[in-house]
Amino acid sequence: MAHTLTRPRRGKILAGVCAALSERFGIPKFLVRLGFILFGLFGVGEIAYIALWIIIPKAPA
Repeated sequence: MAHTLTRPRRGKILAGVCAALSERFGIPKFLVRLGFILFGLFGVGEIAYIALWIIIPKAPA
């Protein structure tokens, strides 16, 4: 866990939240994305995603 939590400029689909979380915690991107999809169906995944989109800074160029 040596990486800081920043949204990457490459390897992202929408805003890079899932890519940032997967890079930070060392788990595959598809598992994080699947988790957000399931959390969105059964909880408040959309709100959490938007909040993380605002909170997590973008990686420097």
